[in-house]
Amino acid sequence: METLNFPTISKPPLNSRASSMAMEARHLTALLKLPRNIRTRKLKLKLKLNLTYPKKPAPPIPLLRTVSRLPVVKSSTHSHHHDHSHADHDHGADDHRDHDRNHHHHTVHEENQHQHQQQHHHHNHGHCHCHDGGGAPLTKPQESFLRFAERIKWADLANFLREHLELCCCAAALFLAAAVCPYLLPKPAVKPLQTAFSLVAFPLVGVSASFDAAMDIVGGKINIHVLMALAAFASVFMGNPLEGGLLLAMFNLAHIAEEYFTSRSKIDVKELKENHPEFAYVLDVQNGNFQSFSDLMYHKVPVNDLEVGSYILVKAGESVPVDCEVLQGRSTITIEHLTGEVKPVEKDVGDSIPGGARNLDGMMIVKAKKTWKESMLSRIVQLTEEAQQSKPKLQRWLDKFGEQYSKAVIVLSAVIALLGPVLFKWPFLSTSVCRGSLYRALGLMVAASPCALAVAPLVYATAISACARKGILLKGGQVLDALASCQNIAFDKTGTLTTGEFMCKAIEPIHGHFSNNEKEITSCCVPNCEREALAVAAAMEKGTTHPIGRAVVDHSIGKDLPPVSVESFENLPGRGLLATISSIEPAFGGGKPLKASIGSVEYITSLFTSDAESKKIKEAFSTSSYGDYFVRAALSVNNEKVTLFHFEDKPRADSLDVIKSLQNEANLRVMMLTGDHELSAQRVANAVGIKEVHCSLKPEDKLFHVTRISRDTGGGLIMVGDGINDAPALAAATVGIVLADRASATAIAVADILLLQDNISGVPFSVAKSRQTTSLVKQNVALALGSIFLASLTSVLGVLPLWLTVLLHEGGTLLVCLNSIRALNSPTWSWRSDLVQLIHRVKSFITGGNYQAVPL
Repeated sequence: METLNFPTISKPPLNSRASSMAMEARHLTALLKLPRNIRTRKLKLKLKLNLTYPKKPAPPIPLLRTVSRLPVVKSSTHSHHHDHSHADHDHGADDHRDHDRNHHHHTVHEENQHQHQQQHHHHNHGHCHCHDGGGAPLTKPQESFLRFAERIKWADLANFLREHLELCCCAAALFLAAAVCPYLLPKPAVKPLQTAFSLVAFPLVGVSASFDAAMDIVGGKINIHVLMALAAFASVFMGNPLEGGLLLAMFNLAHIAEEYFTSRSKIDVKELKENHPEFAYVLDVQNGNFQSFSDLMYHKVPVNDLEVGSYILVKAGESVPVDCEVLQGRSTITIEHLTGEVKPVEKDVGDSIPGGARNLDGMMIVKAKKTWKESMLSRIVQLTEEAQQSKPKLQRWLDKFGEQYSKAVIVLSAVIALLGPVLFKWPFLSTSVCRGSLYRALGLMVAASPCALAVAPLVYATAISACARKGILLKGGQVLDALASCQNIAFDKTGTLTTGEFMCKAIEPIHGHFSNNEKEITSCCVPNCEREALAVAAAMEKGTTHPIGRAVVDHSIGKDLPPVSVESFENLPGRGLLATISSIEPAFGGGKPLKASIGSVEYITSLFTSDAESKKIKEAFSTSSYGDYFVRAALSVNNEKVTLFHFEDKPRADSLDVIKSLQNEANLRVMMLTGDHELSAQRVANAVGIKEVHCSLKPEDKLFHVTRISRDTGGGLIMVGDGINDAPALAAATVGIVLADRASATAIAVADILLLQDNISGVPFSVAKSRQTTSLVKQNVALALGSIFLASLTSVLGVLPLWLTVLLHEGGTLLVCLNSIRALNSPTWSWRSDLVQLIHRVKSFITGGNYQAVPL
C-alpha cells in the first residue's frame, strides 16, 4: 500500500498548474521524443544478433507458438445485447486471468529466454523449405535421434555454437584468411596454415549444421539445411574443406542478416508490447467516493487483473493501461503510436481515453471501461500478430511447393553428377583443368534451393506493420491481395461519409395531433406534443448505438419531460425500434401500456393497415414545413399520433479529398449505399463528389447491391461502413472496411480492415498500400527466380567456385529481404511516382538533406 499526496486534482486550467508539474512536463516532453525503452531495445538487438546464429534448436519438446484467436468484442454499456454478451465473456474469467498472468507478465529473464527460443524456432522453419508449419511435433525417429544426440552432448554443443555469433564470425574470418594465404605467404607455408585454419574453423560451423541436417533427414524432410550440409561435407570428402567450411559460414551469416531484416517488419508490434504498462495504480475507493485528495491511497495491480469500473491513477509520463474515462484531472495525451494521429489531444473530465495512450503531463484519475483483453492496445497487438502469421496465397503455394521442389533439386543434381561425364565429357571428380560433374552437381544443389522464394512473402508482414503505424489493422496478407484486385468501392453515408453526429433541429407533429383551435381542451399531449414525443423517443433510444438514437437522447438532456418507462423492446435492423411504454402521468394514456414505434418513414407508414390513413401520412411527410433537407425519423404512438424528427448531419471534412483520390488516382468506381431518402442522400453525395447513389436501402438491400455489383462488373468491391446495420454488406464484400470506434462487435468480426482513427482517410492509403504490396511481391518473385537461375547456371557451367555460388544465392535472398522492407515506405499510385520518390531519396542522401515522402 502506498500513499500519494495529491493536493491539486480538480480541473485546473493548463496555464495555472503548479510550477513543479510544469517543470516535470517540460522534462517529459523532451524525453518523449525518444522511445522510452531506447537503451533496452539497443541491448535487446545486440542480444538478438548474438542469439540467432543458425538456426535449429533441439528442445526435448518442440516449441509451439500459438496466438489466441479470441473474438474482438466492442460493446456499449447501454447496449441491449450487452448483458448477454458480457455474461458469455465473463464465463471462466478466473481461468483467463490466470492464463494472462502466466503468459503476459514474464520476468525479463523469462521473456528474453522465450524470445530467444522463438527466434531459433522461427528461423528454422521460416527458412527451411519443407514448410511444415514450424510447430510440427517431432517424429518418433527424431525423438530417438535427439536422445542419442543429447547423451553424446552433440545437441548441447550444437546449441552452444549456434548461440554465439562471434564464433560464426571467427570461423568466417579464418576461412577467408585461409583463402587469401596463397596470395600473401610463401608457397611452403600455405598448405599447413590452410589446414590449421580449416581444422579450427570447420567444427565451429559444421557441428550445428550436421546436427540440423541429421534431424531433418531422420524426420524425412529435405530442405535448405540438408542441401547445404550435403554440399559442404561432400566438399570435405572431395578434399576441399576450405570451400565447404566457407559455404557454411556464408550461409549462416546470410541467414543472420535475413533474420534481422525479417524482425524489422514486426518492430511496431514489439514496441507496443514493450511499452504497455505491466501494472496499474488502482485507488482504494469506497462506494465510488473519494475520501480525501490530500491523502490518496492506491496499490499496484497487474494490468491483466484490472476490472471494469476500477479507479486508476495515471501519472505524467505513464501509459494509460486500459480503455477508460477521465473522472478527475486534466492532461494532454498522445496516441500516435496507436492510430498514427500525430497531434497531442487535450483530455478533460468525461472524455474517453484508449488503452495505451501516453499521458504527456498532468495527473488523472480514470475509470476503467474495458478489461485488458478488450482494450484498444491489446486489440491492436492481437490483430496485428494474427495478421502477420496468416498465410497469403503465395505463402500457401510455397507450403505445397517447397518440399517437392527440394527433392527435385536433389534428383536433378544426381542426374548432373552421373550423366555429366557421359553427355558433356566432364570428369566425375574435379581436376586442375576442369571442374568435375560431382562438383557442379553440388553447386546446383546449393544454388537451386528456394531460399529467396521462401522469403518473398515477407513483404506482406512488412505492409501490415506499415498499416498498423497509420492506425489501420488488416486481418492478414490475403486482404492486401483482395484489396488490390477490387475495381469498385461503396460507402455508407451516415457516420462514414458524414460525421454521424446528428443534431435534432426540429420536432414536428404531422398526424393524429390536434391544437386548441380544433378542440376546446388544453392539449392532446402532456405537456405538449413536441415534449411528449421527445420523452417517448428518448426513453426508447436510451442506450442505443445508432447516431440518430444518440441525437435524440442528447436533445432530451436538460429538458423537463414527462417520465416514460419502457416495458418491452425490440430492435428491427434497418427499420427501427418497437416498444411497449407506460407513464405515471394520468393524462399520458391513462397509465395504460402503449405501443410505440420509431424509425424510417417507410417503416412507420407500413404499420397503418388503412390505405387511406397511410396515404394521408405520406402526404404529411411530403408536405413537411422543413422540406427534405434534413435527415428524418418518425415516431408513432399506438398507431394514432405520428411525429416527425428532423436531424442535420454534416459531411466529414476529409470526405471530398478521399473520394477524389479514389476516383482520379485509384481509378475506382465509387458509389454510395444508404438507407436515407433520396434528397438527403443526394445532398451529401453532391458535397463529397459521388455521382452514383443508391438510397432508401434496408440492410438486405445493401447486401443485394454488393453481391450484384461484384457479379455484374467481374471486379471485386470494397464496402466501407461505420459498422451499424452494415454487417451483412461488409461480410459479402470482397473487402470490408469498418470504422472500429463506432462499429458493433459483429461488424468488427466480419470486417477485413479496421480503421482505428475516426475518419476515412485510411481508405486510399490502404488501397495504395495493397497495390504497392502486390507490386513488391511480383518483384520479389522475379528477383528470387533470377538469382536462382543465375546461380544454378553458373554452377552447372563450372564458372564459379562453390562458395561464390553460395554467396550469389544468398545475395539474392538478401535482395528480396531488402526489397520487402520497402513496404514500410509511403505508397504511391504509380511506378513513375515510385521512381521520382527514389530519385529524391538518392539526391537527399548525396546532399545530406532530409527527404520525407508526401503521405497519401
